[in-house]
Amino acid sequence: MSRLHKWCGLAMVALPLLCGAQTPDLQAILNRLDRLERENQELKKEVTDLKARLDGKGPASASNGETEKGETTAAVPLEQQVAVAQSRIDEMAQTKVESSQKLPIRLAGMALFNTFLDSHQSGGVDYPVVAAAPGTGHGGATLRQTILGLEFRDPTAVWGGSVHGNVYMDFFASSGTAARLRTGEIEIDWKTRSVMAGLEKPIFNPREPSSLAQVGVSPLTGAGNLWLWVPQVRFEQDFSFAEMSGLRAQVGVIQTREVLPYAGSPFTGPLEPARPGLEGRFEFYHKLDDDRRIEIAPGFHLSETHAGGASIPSQLVSVDWFVNPWKPVEFSGAFYNGQNVAPLGNGFAEGFYGYGRNLEAVPSIGGWGQITIHTLPRLDFHFFAGQQQNRAADLAAGLITHNLMYGGNFFYRIAPNVLVGIETTQLRTLYISQGVRINNHYDLALAYLF
Repeated sequence: MSRLHKWCGLAMVALPLLCGAQTPDLQAILNRLDRLERENQELKKEVTDLKARLDGKGPASASNGETEKGETTAAVPLEQQVAVAQSRIDEMAQTKVESSQKLPIRLAGMALFNTFLDSHQSGGVDYPVVAAAPGTGHGGATLRQTILGLEFRDPTAVWGGSVHGNVYMDFFASSGTAARLRTGEIEIDWKTRSVMAGLEKPIFNPREPSSLAQVGVSPLTGAGNLWLWVPQVRFEQDFSFAEMSGLRAQVGVIQTREVLPYAGSPFTGPLEPARPGLEGRFEFYHKLDDDRRIEIAPGFHLSETHAGGASIPSQLVSVDWFVNPWKPVEFSGAFYNGQNVAPLGNGFAEGFYGYGRNLEAVPSIGGWGQITIHTLPRLDFHFFAGQQQNRAADLAAGLITHNLMYGGNFFYRIAPNVLVGIETTQLRTLYISQGVRINNHYDLALAYLF
């Protein structure tokens, strides 16, 4: 660029001579050439500075990492910036799974290792739900209760609402090698209402105790927790009474999983394996503050079992609760009273009795409770108990009329997503005319949450 300015200056000198004009002052011409040269040098310096900025080396005029304003800068080479950005991209790729519809899907679940020991009345089951006939003790280790899940959320709006859901599986099938569907749902949420379709616990009983030992089936199965995962469509509506209080109402249609009468029953007729049912739950809640709350929820279930040409009603009322009056202590649980509750997962099939078309529902009552104590930031204790009682007058000798379990565990978080749990429980099962059978269970669990 400096040569160009010089040639332009010489042309300006020669042009007046060629045109016969009067020769200008030579000193003025030289001064102009000097000014052009200085401007050319400044432009060259600005280009050099700009190139240095793009290379990540900071302004050329700054020395020792200081700018013209005297502020310290972190002179990071461009190669390092690219490496950091690539590392962050790789990290995001590890936590993101994308569906064929370009929607984000998150991998969730728990890798769970259990080692356990049962006393001599376990019936050979890893974690029995009823105490069986006397036999040898049973112990072992397993990864069968590992849970794998996919959670998804659609950022687009559907009639003004958002769509989200999940699918969870485990390996608790009899072989321990095949995946088994546990739960799953697709839900559309609006501001105060939602609609859900999927496979979940009964609507009237969403709560359950805390355990790393009993995961393949819900804790306290057969001892007051009606847990069976059933297909359902549920509608939920929220009502706000005040800033900290309100009502969450849920009503839905479910599909029951019907079971044959207990072993030894004279009934031999056909049984419809699934029946529709109506359920509801109405949760009243009040927040004491950001950490403490009170929740009480009555509920109901209505359905019919069709067996041998007869209809046997399945009806119950329930109430569940969560109370957190003091931040370190929680009290939760559920209670029910009804008849023919076997299709909802009571752990032992004693829903109805009789023969031919003379079939009657077995009355049942049960429930469970748990106290949770948060001690150290990484240590939680849980103490729980539950029972189910079927009316003995409707059962034959040798059948179960009362099943009780109680025990406790603690979870210690050795890392943000790694838990160690130790649990011990005692199961007491009363058989008509045979007395009580007892099983003790001890479990050590290691869980990696992801």
